[in-house]
Amino acid sequence: MDNKKNKSHEWLELIITLFGLSVVSSFYYGERFIFLCGVCIGVSFLTEIISIKLMHRKLTSDCLYSIADAMMISLMLPAVFSVKSAAVACIFAVVVKNIFGGKSNTIFSPAAAAYVFMLTSWKDDLLKYPDVNTKYAVGEKVKEFFNSASHSFNMEGRTGISNLDLMLGNFIGASGTVIIFLLVVSAAVLILRRGISAGAFLGTVIGTVIMAFIIPATDDIIESAKYSLCMNMTLFSAIYIISDRRTAPRRNFYAFFYGLFTAVVSYVIIATTAQENAIVIVSVLAAPAALGIRNLENKIKIADKADEKREAETVEQ
Repeated sequence: MDNKKNKSHEWLELIITLFGLSVVSSFYYGERFIFLCGVCIGVSFLTEIISIKLMHRKLTSDCLYSIADAMMISLMLPAVFSVKSAAVACIFAVVVKNIFGGKSNTIFSPAAAAYVFMLTSWKDDLLKYPDVNTKYAVGEKVKEFFNSASHSFNMEGRTGISNLDLMLGNFIGASGTVIIFLLVVSAAVLILRRGISAGAFLGTVIGTVIMAFIIPATDDIIESAKYSLCMNMTLFSAIYIISDRRTAPRRNFYAFFYGLFTAVVSYVIIATTAQENAIVIVSVLAAPAALGIRNLENKIKIADKADEKREAETVEQ
């Protein structure tokens, strides 16, 4: 009974941890981020209800997944990103998710799909950020934009960020993806609560570290591994996108290699092209592989049940 309850309320654990990231982000960026996050949540939930009604489906508690997806989207954006563009991206995420079957048949992370959509539509705005700890009121014009720390790391192999600032998220980047200490805590909580795929998470982290040792981004291998995990939304994506139970393979064994594959391809893309936040793009492109693995798991499950049934019949005879 408890397992069923936990499974049907995975969105709750996600929302709780995402709320913690949002609180810290609002501390750094003020009311502008709070307004952006609120709009994303409101638009996503309203679109979810409308699309479910139009498709003549039943409203369930799983509709609240749209809130978790909306929070992910807002945390992946610059705190001063256009509210209108963010709202369009949230609508896109919900509609695409429901067209492809909703929670029970989600092909790719809605948040990742929305991010790729924004990257193709508003790349210049998406990859420019305000200075950390600079608060803007709603509607106030941004005085100056900066490249992210990930951009500096990809281009120069260094960031100049102290370990303390790195852990606290006190550096330039997408508001909720840079708070490393809280991301580590969130990962531990979600794995213990089975809110995310432990296999996919470990595969992504281990794959990134292995590649950082094989093709180090800096002269110091340890520094290379540390920054490779902390930059380019790697840790955030490992938790909330690659390890999303709606899309990741169900068995940890297969999920591990799915995460490993995604991490390796992402690292190679960053090393060769300096593409910022490549792991989000790769997660969408790797969706067919994850879907194929899930279909294979279903076939294995059916075959196992058939074998058990034959064995039971043999025993009865």
